[in-house]
Amino acid sequence: MSNPFNILGDQSHPPTSGQEQKEENQSAEISERIKSLIDSSDLFLFMKGSPEAPQCGFSANTCAVLNSFGVPYKTFNVLSDMDMRQGIKEYSNWPTIPQLYIKGQFVGGNDIIMELYETGELLKMLKELMPE
Repeated sequence: MSNPFNILGDQSHPPTSGQEQKEENQSAEISERIKSLIDSSDLFLFMKGSPEAPQCGFSANTCAVLNSFGVPYKTFNVLSDMDMRQGIKEYSNWPTIPQLYIKGQFVGGNDIIMELYETGELLKMLKELMPE
């Protein structure tokens, strides 16, 4: 498989299947807020920006990979909340953004997602979440 977000090649990319999630309870503890967001979707991405307007190349790349499968996912823009931005790094014990969760389980950041994508493992992980 080739990288679907090929900046130097074909500029077309699939439409976004991501939806930015708004928080309902911002007064809860950070870990509770994070868990609530993750639980809101089988596929959840903490990213910089939104699926329609990513604010970093790694977030854009991860969205492009997810969009290439057409699987619905929800996101949270960590740039909108600095407590969440730091909190998610501590929650996952992973230092970078984006961070992908599948069925509540932390998968990894852009580098891990790309490796899984290139080996075909990500497709296997997402198969049951894909629309018929």
